[in-house]
Amino acid sequence: MSTSQAPGGAAFLEIDLPDEAATKALGQRLAATLFPGAALCLYGPLGAGKSTLARALVRALTSPDEEVPSPTFTLVQFYEAADFPLAHFDLYRLEDPDEAYEIGLLEALEDGAALIEWPQRLEGRLPPHRLDVEISPVLDAAEEARRVRITPFGAFEERKLEL
Repeated sequence: MSTSQAPGGAAFLEIDLPDEAATKALGQRLAATLFPGAALCLYGPLGAGKSTLARALVRALTSPDEEVPSPTFTLVQFYEAADFPLAHFDLYRLEDPDEAYEIGLLEALEDGAALIEWPQRLEGRLPPHRLDVEISPVLDAAEEARRVRITPFGAFEERKLEL
């Protein structure tokens, strides 16, 4: 794990994940960082491990045997976590950023937290208090190896991330 600063000044963490177990463990650790009003935005190509990380995060906040289907076709799944509600959005099929708000993104952030796959579909209209998590397969490494870049925004910038 290393901490760096982007050219625009935002600090970010880079973490190497050698396998699927490491991806799941990161999802569990990220779950502990969420709070009402917070969003975790997952970026990465198809097959990068976004769903694996998302399932681990949801199960960490609910129960280890929680059914966590991909919301690709339903667009959003809602969960009752121990401390606050969690909404899991998959925006891959959206054609207009307004659609995310029509299916309840703002409402989800009023009382709980949101996990957002394909946040680039919001075209820059991202929640202010968020962690951007970019997952990339590592070329010339094991098939499951990933590199993750985590960039905090809003209230997350003031918190020390223990990952």
